[in-house]
Amino acid sequence: MTTSNASQDSLLSGLNDKQLEAVTLPHQSALILAGAGSGKTRVLTTRIAWLIQTGQVSPTGLLAVTFTNKAAKEMLTRLTTMLPINTRGMWVGTFHGLCNRLLRAHHREALLPATFQILDSADQLSAIKRLMKVMNVDDEKFPPKQVMGYINSCKEEGLRAHSVDAYDPHSQRMREIFEEYDKQCQREGVVDFAELLLRCYELLSSDTNIRQHYQARFKYILVDEFQDTNKLQYMWLKLFACIGKEEPNNCIFAVGDDDQSIYAFRGARVGNMRDFEVDFKVQNIVKLEENYRSHSNILDAANAIISNNKNRLGKNLWTSAGAGEPVRVYQAYNDIDEASFIVDEVKMLHNDGWRLNDIALLYRSNAQSRVIEHALFSNNIPYRVYGGLRFFERAEIKHAMAYLRLINNPEDDVALLRVINFPTRGIGARSLEQLQESARAQDCSLWQAAINKVGNGRPGKGLEGFVALIKQMQDDAKGLTLKEMTEIATTMSGLKNFYQLEKEGEDRIANLDELINAAVSFMNNNSGALEDNSNGLTEFLTHASLEAGEHQADVGADALQMMTVHAAKGLEFKAVFISGLEEGLCPHENSLYENNGLEEERRLMYVAVTRARQRLYLSHAQSRMLHGQIRYGIASRFLDEIPVALLKRLNSKPAPKPSISSHYDNSYQSAPTASISDAMPWKIGQAVSHAKFGQGVVVSYEGNASDMRIQINFGREGLKWLAMEYAKLEKV
Repeated sequence: MTTSNASQDSLLSGLNDKQLEAVTLPHQSALILAGAGSGKTRVLTTRIAWLIQTGQVSPTGLLAVTFTNKAAKEMLTRLTTMLPINTRGMWVGTFHGLCNRLLRAHHREALLPATFQILDSADQLSAIKRLMKVMNVDDEKFPPKQVMGYINSCKEEGLRAHSVDAYDPHSQRMREIFEEYDKQCQREGVVDFAELLLRCYELLSSDTNIRQHYQARFKYILVDEFQDTNKLQYMWLKLFACIGKEEPNNCIFAVGDDDQSIYAFRGARVGNMRDFEVDFKVQNIVKLEENYRSHSNILDAANAIISNNKNRLGKNLWTSAGAGEPVRVYQAYNDIDEASFIVDEVKMLHNDGWRLNDIALLYRSNAQSRVIEHALFSNNIPYRVYGGLRFFERAEIKHAMAYLRLINNPEDDVALLRVINFPTRGIGARSLEQLQESARAQDCSLWQAAINKVGNGRPGKGLEGFVALIKQMQDDAKGLTLKEMTEIATTMSGLKNFYQLEKEGEDRIANLDELINAAVSFMNNNSGALEDNSNGLTEFLTHASLEAGEHQADVGADALQMMTVHAAKGLEFKAVFISGLEEGLCPHENSLYENNGLEEERRLMYVAVTRARQRLYLSHAQSRMLHGQIRYGIASRFLDEIPVALLKRLNSKPAPKPSISSHYDNSYQSAPTASISDAMPWKIGQAVSHAKFGQGVVVSYEGNASDMRIQINFGREGLKWLAMEYAKLEKV
């Protein structure tokens, strides 16, 4: 055997048959359907190494695209261990990184200065605000963040302002801002992230010489996480591929998993995989189905769930690791009981020698974390919120708490500085400097200095409005409960209205609603310990500060991992808890009204399940506190999609049990323990008809069985609460 053959054998050793087939494919475009835990990164990196080692391409003659810098660095690191090559000159990186590199090389043709700068999100927002001020645009009618989202969405569709449809005065004004923003960026020699890709695409489209140069240079193009590509990214890739030639010089090796496409809200288009199959005349899809992560009971559960989606490319994960343990299912009485169960199980696993780092708790929405965080905090279990902030550290919660602090004590300078211009009310940096100078000169608080300015008659509209707002909030809060005061802080402040206009403000609004639940929970737990006539506000603020300031584990410390399902993609853990598996939470209620929304939710569930290696817990609650009210729910349809033989139900009819932390009052704790679903003639997500409001979809329930109300989305009529006893609904 020659040295060359021996090194090739060493490179390919350990690959299974399908991995070997993918790595050694001939010169042709190919789609590699790589299931969760199937060795995707190894296949992609080995393919690159094999092409170089066999002399089919030089290190600089291929292009490899990833979605994160971390993935690109890992790929290059692995290559250096496989081959004795210098990877410095290789074109391996993210879409944005590679576009930046290409534009730097051809800045003149791209009509950019050699030293063009890249705007991050904060810089882009500042640039838009500056432009809108020059254009005299009302930032209440056109919130800058909304404008930024509009501009970026258009660019990600490959559209310039002149190509965007405008149907009314509002959309026409948005288009004008977009057009002027492009001109401003061009004058200043700056580009935002979306512009990097669009400008690069336009350059390759319009300049035949440059396009043909790179088509000839990159014989092989490899793409990781292909299911996450958006419309413009796919268009960009097609420019390199010489589509239409009888014998194309280059080919694309696309690796992805349509079952793990969960970023539609960011513009990801799962349909790109189907289009790729047609556009590139893919004759053979290589399916990597052997999983090296999980036991088969977990994989069989995931396969059963995802099989309910239509239009899949189709694959079935399997493993030789054995069946393993059954999937554990816990039906909780309420969300407090669910949190207690999770804490008890985590403690048991930890006592049995499991590292907390090997255990993850997943949830569909960030707002779900608060109840569990409190239970972990109360039990001294260290935890870390991965890819996000703990509940009381989230910006929207800090804003709301600042308003509560000002209701409680307007002399609180820290709270005042946080929200005096949030939501924006025209109080600029210079105005704040003058206010602080006045406070120092008068030796008083910022609040008193603001009142003095208002009294002198020249405060400015923004400052005058802020003082009036805080005074009104204080007056309205007199005699109210802590829950009602919290509602004032989240609504009267303008926070909810502000976040409703954000592209991704739904999670923030859900967190603000969860803050109301936190207030209710605090009062129910501590009312007996409060002084007479105390509304609990001071004590609640102290409680929030303590939970915000302690117990997040230090980096590197052994700690339970908490995260949303979106944040969990690409990770794996020895044990995984998936909580809140109820209709309306998972799948999320919004998915019922979105095109293919339910299928995306099912893909999310598939991703969540396949994070577990050895043990998987699924939990749901018969009721939970939402928006300060008790809501009854039913188990997620995804639980019904798992074969019974794979499940181990830890309980059947949960009984109410006392907890160290409960936001339910005593009357609720003594409610009947029978399954509340017995009192529900209509399932969440079911289509119904009402004599007055027409057709709608059941969203949720609240109240006890004797006085239950049902919430229905009637489309044009909006959300309606109806008394179950008198609703007189009909099945559609």
